[in-house]
Amino acid sequence: MRVPLPALLGGSAAALLLLLLRWRRRRGLWRKVAEAQQRQERSLVRMETAVQRFREQNPSVNVVSILSLPLPELSKKLRDGSLPLDHVFYSYVGKAIQIATETNCITEYLQESENQLRKAKLTGKQGLLYGVPVSIKDSIDCQGHDSTMGFIKYLNKPAAEDSVVVQVLRRQGAIPFVKTNVPQSLISYDCKNLIFGQTCNPLLYTRSPGGSSGGEGALIGGGGSILGIGTDVGGSLRFPAAFCGICALKPTGNRLSKRGVQSGVIGQKAVAAAVGPLAKDVESLALCMRALLCEDMFSLDSTVPPLPFNEEVYSSTQPLRIGYYETDFFTMPSPAMRRAVRETKQLLEEAGHTLVPFELTNVDYVIFNFCVRGMFSDGGTSFVKKFTVSEVWSLHHEIEDFCHQFIAQWKKLNLDVMLCPMLGPALHIGYPGKLSVAVSYTMLYNALDFPAGVVPVTTVTDEDEDELKDYKGYYRDWWDRTLAKAFGGNVGMPVAVQCVALPWQEELCLRFMKEVETLALKKNSFV
Repeated sequence: MRVPLPALLGGSAAALLLLLLRWRRRRGLWRKVAEAQQRQERSLVRMETAVQRFREQNPSVNVVSILSLPLPELSKKLRDGSLPLDHVFYSYVGKAIQIATETNCITEYLQESENQLRKAKLTGKQGLLYGVPVSIKDSIDCQGHDSTMGFIKYLNKPAAEDSVVVQVLRRQGAIPFVKTNVPQSLISYDCKNLIFGQTCNPLLYTRSPGGSSGGEGALIGGGGSILGIGTDVGGSLRFPAAFCGICALKPTGNRLSKRGVQSGVIGQKAVAAAVGPLAKDVESLALCMRALLCEDMFSLDSTVPPLPFNEEVYSSTQPLRIGYYETDFFTMPSPAMRRAVRETKQLLEEAGHTLVPFELTNVDYVIFNFCVRGMFSDGGTSFVKKFTVSEVWSLHHEIEDFCHQFIAQWKKLNLDVMLCPMLGPALHIGYPGKLSVAVSYTMLYNALDFPAGVVPVTTVTDEDEDELKDYKGYYRDWWDRTLAKAFGGNVGMPVAVQCVALPWQEELCLRFMKEVETLALKKNSFV
């Protein structure tokens, strides 16, 4: 059939108009990206200017000495006045610029931090984190700043108010000073998005810093921040800590407030998200939790249970009964991962603790049915049509049953805590996106909603690298072959273990982490 010429012309005009509209929209989006990148660049320039001005006025400040202080000692000196607030603040701003230049970890400088610093010096009102500079993950709201999650559509939409966790930090005297990079959507354990690009590992630039709190991992791992706040929905605190050689705690999902914290998958309840701290050492994590678990947290968000930090549990020296496993039989551990668990087990036994084998079952079912379906059945548009409401409810019931079975096995063995592998060493940049199946070691504890922390205990050896040549995986498929490549060439990079406790027992988890850290440091100092 012949089509009349006017109809053809009309169709062509409509198509051209559609193309023009799409081109204009895309052009507008890229203009927003360019503006965001310029803001990022201006932020770094402002930081540099502020530091330069401070150094000219205070040439005798011993920056190296300040940066070497652990958080508990630093905060004590700030509170007793033996260390001026501005000396600490600008020492960290200066170091943060260096690490940001090397790794691309900072998205924005919170310039109001300078005003907060001036006010703190005038009022002298002291909280537990008085004068401590703190870095904040992109997705955690800070008034007047974007929480983009790496999405262009969230640019130029500044938060109307601080998230509860940021409000509590400020009331405890902390000074939030930068926001840090994340992967787009947060559902990744790499750290790259279309706005700010790729963040690198500060220990080896060709490696991923982990994610989704990857900017935090890079900044703290490089020494540019002494304390950071991130989130975890599948390992997003624990991956950056393990990959960058620092510590992190994923609390029980509702131990700290999530009000004002943005989520990559809105509304899903199957896999518990959590807000938590990252720092160089366990004592710093404990200090942060001590500061956050206060009346301000409980009054600002009444959905958070009013459980203050339990000093008695954290400071206990009673021997522990510790469950452990070397593999989940889903993701084969790298030689370094397996060795990290074995050596830590031996150190704990020599210190007088009791180690009990724990048998994991059905991890493949948990990952695919609870975590993947749970994450996307009520939050991802591609999955929505495939799941009815009753199926979502059924899934939640299954997760609940699994959790009760897991706890029953834990109680039968009379365990206090659990020692588990942590994926590592850091994967090559780009590989986490190909290897989402490797989140099995971390995501299990989001599905269970158990507190879980990460502590670095060793580094990759030449022997580990040699053994990696025989790595085949459990399924001997493309993912296993790809993971073997991703693990390679990492001699000297840190390897961590995971420390786990039952829900709401963050203090016991931290106490166990502290024990592991102390024993590992003692052993490594004699190597």
